[in-house]
Amino acid sequence: MHRMIRTALLATLSLALIATTAQADTVLEGATDGGALIKIQVPDTWNGSLVIYNHGFDLGAIVPSTPDLGPLAGLMLAQGYAVAASSYQQNGWALYKTKNDLQNLVAVFNANFGTPAEVLVHGFSLGGIVTAQAIEKANLGNVVGAYPACGAVAGSRSWDGGLDVRLIYDAICGDVPGAAIPGGGTGLPARFTQYPFSEIDMALAVHACTGILAPPPFRSPAQQARLALFLDETDLPENFILTDMGFAVFALSDLIFDPAKLDGKQGVGNIGVAYEDATIDSTIERVAAHPGGAVRHRMNYTPNGKVGDVKIVSTHTSGDGLVIVEQEQTYRDLIDPDNLTVAIANEAGNTHCGFSGAELAAGWESLRGWVAGGPQPTVASIQVACQVLQPFFGGPCRYDPGFVIPNMDIRVPPR
Repeated sequence: MHRMIRTALLATLSLALIATTAQADTVLEGATDGGALIKIQVPDTWNGSLVIYNHGFDLGAIVPSTPDLGPLAGLMLAQGYAVAASSYQQNGWALYKTKNDLQNLVAVFNANFGTPAEVLVHGFSLGGIVTAQAIEKANLGNVVGAYPACGAVAGSRSWDGGLDVRLIYDAICGDVPGAAIPGGGTGLPARFTQYPFSEIDMALAVHACTGILAPPPFRSPAQQARLALFLDETDLPENFILTDMGFAVFALSDLIFDPAKLDGKQGVGNIGVAYEDATIDSTIERVAAHPGGAVRHRMNYTPNGKVGDVKIVSTHTSGDGLVIVEQEQTYRDLIDPDNLTVAIANEAGNTHCGFSGAELAAGWESLRGWVAGGPQPTVASIQVACQVLQPFFGGPCRYDPGFVIPNMDIRVPPR
C-alpha cells in the first residue's frame, strides 16, 4: 500500500515539475461588483477544474489589496488547475460577506473562462471557515473537494474563547496600575479605528500586568504569579499571549461595532460559564449575549455539517496558539466520517499554521487522489505522502495517526 502511494505520487510530481517549465498562464486581476479585488490564473493546459483559495484574517487593511493565490498555487497550476482568490469586502471576521465575495469571484471566472467541470476550495485560518461556509452555503458550482488548513472550523464559537481571554485578563489584571484595558466584553468601547487605543498601548498594558515583554528573570514575583494564573486559566502558550489579546481586544470590538456585522449588539456572552479558578469565577465580569446578536453571529458563520458529497481533508498543527486544534474535533462531530479526514501535525512547540511545505503538499495530493476516485486518505497515508514529497517541498513530516484531538468543550466551556 505504501509503495503504491509512493510510486503514484512520484509519477504525478514528476509530471507537475515538467509542466512548470512549459506552461503559459492567463492572469486576470480586477474588482467584483461587491468591491473585492480578485486574481485568477489559468494555465494554458487547463484541466477544466478550478481551485478557490481563501486567505486568512486581516484586520488592518482598510483598502483591500489584490490577493495572492496561496502557497500551493505553483503546484496546482503545474497540475493544470485554474486558481482564483478574492479579497474580502470586510476586515476581521469577514464571514458576513464572504459567501457573496466567492459567488462574485466565480461569476467573473465563468464569464471569462467558462464553467469549470469541478471546483475545489482551500484556505488557511479564517480561510478555513470561509471554506466550510462555501461548501455549505455558497453554491459555487460542482464543488467536489475542500482543503481547510489550520481552519477556524468551529466557526462563530471561536469567539467564546476570545471573550473568555478578554474577561479573564480583566479579572486578573484590571486593578494592576497601568494594566487596565477599556472595553471589557466588547473588546474596546467602540470600533478600534475610532478609539484612541493602539496595539502598542495594549502590549504595554499586558506587560504591566505580566511582564511579558521582559525576559523571565526581569519580571517581578507579582507579574510572574499573574502570568502563571492567566496561562493556567486560558491554556494559551506564552508566545501567543499578545496575539490572542489582540484578537480579544481589537478584533472583538470590530466584530461587535461594525454596522455590517453585529452593529453594537453583544453577540457573545459568558453567563453560566464556570471558570476553573474560584477567585476568577467569582469576580469575572458576566456578559449577557443579545438574543438577536447571538443569532446573527451564529449565522455568520457556524458550520451545520451539510456538505453533500464533498470530500474534505482538514489539517491542523497540534500546538496552534491562535486557532486551537480542538476546533477540528467540533468540526468532525458535524461531518459524516465518509466525507472528512482530519490529520494533525504533532508539533513540539506552538505555531499558527506552522506546516512544512511537504505537509501542505501531502494534504493537497491526498485530497486530489480521493476526488479522482482513490480511497479516502487516512492520517497514516497522508504521513506517507508527506515523506515521499519531503525531498521536493521540505519537511518535517509530523502527521500523527495516534494523536487524539481534545474536546473543545473542556477548553472553551459551551455557552
